[in-house]
Amino acid sequence: MLQAHTVADVRAAEAALMSQVPPGSLMRWAAAGLAAYVREVAPGSGPVVFLVGTGDNGGDALFAAAELARERFVAVAIADPSRVHVEGSYAAQAAGCRLVDSPRGFGVVVDGVVGIGGAPGLRPPADAWRATIEAERPFVIAVDVPSGVDVDGATVAGGSFIPADATCTFGTYKNALLVDPAAGWAVRGALPRLIDIGLTPYLPAPSIEALQAADNRLLLSVLGSTLDQRGEAPTQKYTRGVVGVAAGSTAYAGAALLCVRGAQSGPAGMVRFLGEQDLAARVVDRCPEVVAHTDPAERGRVQAWVVGSGGGDEAAARLAVALEDEVPVVVDADALQHVPDRFDVPVLLTPHAGELARMLDVERSAVEADPLGHATRAAERWEATVLLKGARTLVVAPGEPARVNLTGSPWLATAGAGDVLAGVAGSFLAAGADPRDAGALAAFVHGAAAVVASGGGPVTASRVADAVPGVIAAWRNGTLDESQVRDWRDR
Repeated sequence: MLQAHTVADVRAAEAALMSQVPPGSLMRWAAAGLAAYVREVAPGSGPVVFLVGTGDNGGDALFAAAELARERFVAVAIADPSRVHVEGSYAAQAAGCRLVDSPRGFGVVVDGVVGIGGAPGLRPPADAWRATIEAERPFVIAVDVPSGVDVDGATVAGGSFIPADATCTFGTYKNALLVDPAAGWAVRGALPRLIDIGLTPYLPAPSIEALQAADNRLLLSVLGSTLDQRGEAPTQKYTRGVVGVAAGSTAYAGAALLCVRGAQSGPAGMVRFLGEQDLAARVVDRCPEVVAHTDPAERGRVQAWVVGSGGGDEAAARLAVALEDEVPVVVDADALQHVPDRFDVPVLLTPHAGELARMLDVERSAVEADPLGHATRAAERWEATVLLKGARTLVVAPGEPARVNLTGSPWLATAGAGDVLAGVAGSFLAAGADPRDAGALAAFVHGAAAVVASGGGPVTASRVADAVPGVIAAWRNGTLDESQVRDWRDR
């Protein structure tokens, strides 16, 4: 998995490493990596200006500027000459870097103003530099993180930050590089470049995790729990788990079908549907493998429930029935309005920003501005796992590293996609995953399925559901490629 760490943990790891290596080693390694990255991503061979702040971030920028000055014209703009990194400044001057007062007129800007130790927001002259960048639109490369973002909270301070086209970070990812909204301004297209400076042995548990196409261990551990004692394929459907779906209504019949199709596409071996007679008949007509029940008292045994998608007025009663079974439950859509004060079973709550805002009695804009903070608050409030849907879906459980999903396509913002996701998550729950793992796995395969199904164009939720089994198979077999899981274009 990709991992991100808090500023405090990075600082502690740096201190531990610096005690073991010659002075200045970390800065030299970081500067060399930054210089190589600028060579790789900066368009053309024209002049480059480095915006230099105080502290180590400015030192990294100055030493990288000195190295690049051997091969192209390099200028430096220093925010506070009285607090500049002295050795780095001498190196840049000796290499022939030109001193300027702003990034005006430069096509490539390297942002080394504020590193991970800075407070959110920009101060003079960086705020004026940002205005110049906004007006001229050069190609911007951030050093470690874009200046001005909240590094741990992954928020942006009222627009007072320097957006980046690319970011080069050191030692480990930071929350602001993986979690929106800050991550959306750190890089276009691919992930930030991570430069290894030897911190890994000194880092504690991460604050953020993200599944990758190359890492299928979590998937295999869940699929392995459905095998028989000899490690062979299941001999009956019940071994793989039974997922119950109580979704849809007369007004939203499609939600029932999409949720069922999502559940069928996952690893569970059987789907039971609970709903009114006409709706149950429609579901079985489209999905003949489903066992339908119309009487809650005769609903059959399941290993997990999915409740709420398109449920309308019936959502509250169906949630109460599902909770009676004392099995894990995915609580989605309409059922989120009826969550109790506490749960006695493992629960995965799957709101979008608007639904989470109603649950927490805040404005939707507040959730969108700080998704990690609000998802964490909800997870602690209900002592449950929260899957907050968005461009970078978050899965947050109390006391555990948050997980961010990096798969998907802009075309996944389509009607019914959330119903499919809820069904997939329920299928993983029924197969034995805990809510945190089920949410992370479901978000990953759901996003990747959208990329596969869309082919770079519009996609429907039904097609996403159809693509999920193939994604699971490819991921399980180790043939899923990063190009098949991410289709985010330049903003």
